[in-house]
Amino acid sequence: MEDKRSIKVSISDNAWQAKIASRFLKSDNAAIVFGRNIYLWGTSKQAFLGNQRWLLHELQHVLQYQRDGFIGFIYKYLRNHIEHGYYNNPYEVEARAAEQNEELLKQFDLP
Repeated sequence: MEDKRSIKVSISDNAWQAKIASRFLKSDNAAIVFGRNIYLWGTSKQAFLGNQRWLLHELQHVLQYQRDGFIGFIYKYLRNHIEHGYYNNPYEVEARAAEQNEELLKQFDLP
């Protein structure tokens, strides 16, 4: 039987990309997604993987990249951020809604 976990994700801690995001968010820790790569700051890969709500939130962003394409996601995310702000950005609303969806894990090949 073929494994249904088809989206391979990489996770990097102590990443400068997430450090910038943490400053923007005024937070001690942050995660930011680019494509299928999740970049972390202020947390370890092990702690991140143990925080299911946070993990599911970021995996939803990975799916958004899959759906909209890399450039499409960046463009739409930034446009929505300008129009609606961070919290009300439809991409963030969708990612927060995914925080309870454990079925999402079945789509991913995690490290």
